[in-house]
Amino acid sequence: MENILLGVILVIIVADYLFDRVMDLLNASRWSNELPEELKGIYDEDKYRRSQQYSRVNMRLGIITSSLSFLLILGMLLWGGFGWLDGFLREYTTQPVLLALLFFGIIGLASDILSTPFDVYATFVVEERFGFNRTTPAIYLADKIKGWLLALLIGGALLALFVWFYDVAGRLFWLWAWVVFSGFSVFMTMFYSTLIVPLFNKQTPLEEGPLRTAIEDFAREAGFRLDNIFVIDGSKRSSKANAYFSGLGPKKRIVLFDTLIKDHTTDELVAVLAHEIGHYKKKHTRKGMAVSLLQSGVMLFLLGIFVNQPGLSLALGGQQASFHLGILAFALLYAPVSLLLGIAGNRMSRRHEYQADAFAATHYRPGPLMEALKKLSVNNLSNLRPHPAYVFVHYSHPPLLKRLEHLENLKDPKQPAST
Repeated sequence: MENILLGVILVIIVADYLFDRVMDLLNASRWSNELPEELKGIYDEDKYRRSQQYSRVNMRLGIITSSLSFLLILGMLLWGGFGWLDGFLREYTTQPVLLALLFFGIIGLASDILSTPFDVYATFVVEERFGFNRTTPAIYLADKIKGWLLALLIGGALLALFVWFYDVAGRLFWLWAWVVFSGFSVFMTMFYSTLIVPLFNKQTPLEEGPLRTAIEDFAREAGFRLDNIFVIDGSKRSSKANAYFSGLGPKKRIVLFDTLIKDHTTDELVAVLAHEIGHYKKKHTRKGMAVSLLQSGVMLFLLGIFVNQPGLSLALGGQQASFHLGILAFALLYAPVSLLLGIAGNRMSRRHEYQADAFAATHYRPGPLMEALKKLSVNNLSNLRPHPAYVFVHYSHPPLLKRLEHLENLKDPKQPAST
């Protein structure tokens, strides 16, 4: 039985890798050295060629890193590396919680160490080459250490709790795990910006002035109570710009990157904020969370059914059934389901983006949002002609040209073209 399961896992891993490569090739087929007609007025020729170079470099680096990961996992499965690690750790402890923490801790640390050279290259060579990088070695190292500590404290605590649930509740552990995971997800949605973000970035209230006044005036007209507008020092790591909405209820806040404020007009910034407020008014955050919690509940339910099967642990080379080997084998088997759920989630997210754009267009004006989206795409050297299949699988936001077409259709014919 374990040989059949191992075969299925290998087929899934190989199919997943090949599928990603096909998506990459399809996307690359849309690249061009000459400025396409539909992008004239958005990109100039030099900037467009630079965006194509940026896309090519990132794709090549992505293929190298994913190929290395693919080969390592393949090797670990074919030569029983995961089972060997389990047996090695059992020479020192058989306590289930400690065993699981050590098992996943070693795998996670090894994975991070192997991926760090590629991440360093991406940050200090690729991003530097194209003028995006603002990260210093000291900031990079501090971020790495903080990330390890958070993974140890939060990830370790959740894993230990789940293993304990499994020991005391058996097959019903999934229900307890789901309750804890759901509570944790809601808590992090509300407090992520106040608890986690300050560990990495400084957030300061938007100072009084024309921009804050314009934002507050729009929020009031749109019926949105806005108490918290913050500026985040994103420029300490990258010249790329962004804005986001976070939190629930009284903990909601809008965050603007300092790079966004630097590169956009007040009108454009209000339009971007109108888009973010649109997400709240359309209840996208709550809908997304509800779907996410439902999906996690289904996944944990299936895990509760299969994790107790000894064949899962034996398929990874283990000598006996164990919770941590069962989780790992289940995660590998679950990959196709995860892909399908990801596609469905991206489709819902793209629909939400159109709705938020429509809110901004009808409650403010479409023109400034269109200009802001163009600037963001050009400044970030975005690929503006992705393959439709790649968009369908990977994009959580519609491509720029589709968003501009959608916003153009929402323009009031009486409205001046310059707005």
